[in-house]
Amino acid sequence: MNPTFVPPIDPQQIVSPSREIYAAMGEENITRMIEDFYAELEHSSIRDMFPADMHQSAEKSAAFFIGLLGGPPLYQQRYGNPMMRARHLPFPINQAARDEWLACFERILAHATERYNFPSQHLDGFREFLRGFSLWMMNTW
Repeated sequence: MNPTFVPPIDPQQIVSPSREIYAAMGEENITRMIEDFYAELEHSSIRDMFPADMHQSAEKSAAFFIGLLGGPPLYQQRYGNPMMRARHLPFPINQAARDEWLACFERILAHATERYNFPSQHLDGFREFLRGFSLWMMNTW
C-alpha cells in the first residue's frame, strides 16, 4: 500500500446527509439497516477486511450513522473522535474495494424505504454522501 495516496476529493466538500433522516427512521431502524448492510458485507469480496465476528463492527458503524443522520453522537460517546480515514488506513482500500462496499450498501438502500422507513426524499443525498465518503476512504490504487 502506498501510504501517501490521497484520493482526488476535498473531504470538506462531502455533503453530509440530511439530519432529518434520524427523525423518520429512529435508532432501531438505522441499527437494523446497518446490521443488514454488514450481513451483505459478510458475503462480499471484501469480507477479509473485517473481523471474524462482524457484530462489533456493525455496532460501531450503526453508532456512527445514528449520529451522522441526526441522532445522538453515540460513536463519539463510546469510541471518541471518528477520524474515519485514519481508522481505515490499515486496510488497503482501492477502487474495487470501494465499488464492492458501495454495491453492498446499494442492495440495502434498494429496499430501505419499505424496510427501515428511510425517507425516500433523502435517498439520493445519502447515496451522494456514501460516494464521497467512500472515495475519501480510498488509500491505495
